[in-house]
Amino acid sequence: MALRGKNFWTLILFLLAGIVVGGFIGDWLGQYDFFYWLAYGKTFGIPTVTLNLSVIQLTFGFQISINIASIIGMCLAIFVHRKV
Repeated sequence: MALRGKNFWTLILFLLAGIVVGGFIGDWLGQYDFFYWLAYGKTFGIPTVTLNLSVIQLTFGFQISINIASIIGMCLAIFVHRKV
């Protein structure tokens, strides 16, 4: 599956890298007064469900935490993907 001559999976990889790196930077710089706004974000997802079978306990869940720095990281990832 191609997206304007570029590989779709490289775009997904760049986006995931942008989200992760942006999230780390947002959490790191968010502790300083001038950059507090980078750490502002929301968390959403599927609540955890636990299945206890006495022998084994399984926990299922999915949660995404996104902040302003993650969004900036996604935008930079799209920009870098177009330039590469």
